[in-house]
Amino acid sequence: MGKVVTKADLVDKVAKEADLSKAKTEVAINAVMKNIKAALAKGNDVTLVGFGSFTTAKRAARTGRQPQTGKSLKIPAKTVPKFRPGKGLREAVGKKKAAKKKKKK
Repeated sequence: MGKVVTKADLVDKVAKEADLSKAKTEVAINAVMKNIKAALAKGNDVTLVGFGSFTTAKRAARTGRQPQTGKSLKIPAKTVPKFRPGKGLREAVGKKKAAKKKKKK
């Protein structure tokens, strides 16, 4: 498993690559995330070609179990966010894993 990349790490890398200040980069990243959330909240999909699509899905109401007591409880229906990776992202991740496997042999 690789290192966890935090938002701060992402801001640092994007700031260096885009030759922007960290403050401006953080504002831009926050704006992107805010607008993706707003679009999903309205029921819209967000597609970033080559990266992936953010969508929503309806999860039906169901009966669950409280682990500590074993009692049944009703879990209400809700809408949840989903992400489907695009071809470019799948290929980028797939190449990295394939390269690691070749090195081990």
